[in-house]
Amino acid sequence: MAQLISVVLALGLAFLAFSPICFCGKTTGGYLYPQFYDRSCPKAREIVNSIVAKAVAKEARMAASLLRLHFHDCFVKGCDASILLDSTGSIISEKGSNPNRNSARGFEVIDKIKSALEKECPKTVSCADIMALSARDSTVLTGGPSWEVPLGRRDSRSASLSGSNNNIPAPNNTFQTILTKFKLQGLNVVDLVALSGSHTIGNARCTSFRQRLYNQSGNGKPDYSLQPSFAAQLRNRCPRSGGDQNLFFLDFVSPKKFDNSYFKNILASKGLLNSDQVLLTKSEASMELVKKYAESNELFFKQFSKSMVKMGNISPLTGSRGEIRKSCRKINS
Repeated sequence: MAQLISVVLALGLAFLAFSPICFCGKTTGGYLYPQFYDRSCPKAREIVNSIVAKAVAKEARMAASLLRLHFHDCFVKGCDASILLDSTGSIISEKGSNPNRNSARGFEVIDKIKSALEKECPKTVSCADIMALSARDSTVLTGGPSWEVPLGRRDSRSASLSGSNNNIPAPNNTFQTILTKFKLQGLNVVDLVALSGSHTIGNARCTSFRQRLYNQSGNGKPDYSLQPSFAAQLRNRCPRSGGDQNLFFLDFVSPKKFDNSYFKNILASKGLLNSDQVLLTKSEASMELVKKYAESNELFFKQFSKSMVKMGNISPLTGSRGEIRKSCRKINS
């Protein structure tokens, strides 16, 4: 009997030793897992990567735009590609919300990927999965970490303009409001600080941080937590009125390289957005994390990858829920 038990145990351990480690996300109605398209569309990842690489080579800013698109999608009804839907008789698009209007971009790149995938394997790869893969590829192409993307999301048949207006953290939100919005999605302060590190690439418009330069607290004075000479530099191209759409690098040190200089900038009081700088000034826990990531690029990369997988697992549609859209801009008729 003892011999039989030891054989069973040995077999069990051997099975565990050879089982692939799965970065899977348990979801209502099914699992997301990296191998989801291995049989139904084996070239899916390769096709996504190739088109994203061309788009980023053509315009470096596109990497940040695709990363942001995934984030703005997941925070509204989960990672279901609702952000990609255009307005129709029955749908009010999320593209017109405050966080997305005049700033969400990269839709044409997603269209191009979808078109190529429809040729390769029709009605198979979801727009939601395309966005999750594009976000990872954009990170890697700019020098950031890689991770296995769990797949198997399906696309929603509706959008939520109110969800987009209310759920996505805004640059001028208080730290507590931002943290609450993350917690509502099942994310914590560690995820908040790590994912904010995506501001190591990309741009922000003058309108999203102007109040810090002129009237942070309604007293006609600039934000005390913004380094004065940096503030003076920003005022040159971000006047009190006009210039709303003028673009500024979120990380002026290495704007096209995915690294931890974003956190170093915050420590030097040179975070561009209010939502960047409050990570240092308004919470002990987030301040400690900013210091850790500023010190160790490796630590930041490791946590960023984990938090991206966690964010990608927010309320996906799986099984028979939702659909696989033929065009990412509209629901199937």
